[in-house]
Amino acid sequence: MTGPSLPIGPPAGAAGRPESSGRAETSVHADSSGRTEGARHSDGAGAVPAQPVTLRVGLGGAAASGSLFDRIGGAPTFDRLVRRFYEGVQHDEVIWPMYPADDLEGAIWRLSQFLQQYWGGPSTYSEQRGHPRLRMRHNPFRITPEAREHWLQHMHDAVESLGLAPLDEAELWGYLDRAAHVMTNAFD
Repeated sequence: MTGPSLPIGPPAGAAGRPESSGRAETSVHADSSGRTEGARHSDGAGAVPAQPVTLRVGLGGAAASGSLFDRIGGAPTFDRLVRRFYEGVQHDEVIWPMYPADDLEGAIWRLSQFLQQYWGGPSTYSEQRGHPRLRMRHNPFRITPEAREHWLQHMHDAVESLGLAPLDEAELWGYLDRAAHVMTNAFD
C-alpha cells in the first residue's frame, strides 16, 4: 500500500515557476511500514522511472525505520537520558522544588517508563499507573515560562549527551519541546 505523495520543492507556480514547465517533479511515497520510495513525474514525454529514496538517521546511517525506542537503544538509553536530566534538575533552584526529593528514584522510573512507552517500548507505565494524563498530573505545579525554559535546558543537555543520530535527536527533541510548552500553566 502506498501512502500520500509529498512533492519535494516548491509547488507548481511558486517562486516564478510556471504551472506547466515540462520539468519533472520528485515525490516521496511512504508505504504502511514507513518505507519510502521516490518517483519522478513529468508533464510530457521522457518521464524518468521511479527511483527509491531512503531516509537515513544520519549521514551514511541506518535507514529510519522501526520505533525510536528500538533505533536509539531501548530502555538503557532512556534510563541514561532521564538520569542525566535529573542530575541537572537537582541543582536548579527554579524547578528542583517541584520534584519529590524524597522519591527521586520513583520520579526517575516514572519519566523513563513514560518515555519508553511513548516511543514504542513496553507498556509498563500504563500497566502500573494508568493513562499518563500529563496535564492533570502536572496541574498542581506552577509551571511558568521560566520554569519551562529551565526544564528544557536540562532536558536538552541530557538529549545531547546521548550522541544520537541527527534524525533521532530531532524527533525526540521535537516532542520534548512541544510537551514542555503544553505543560506551561502559569503566565504571571
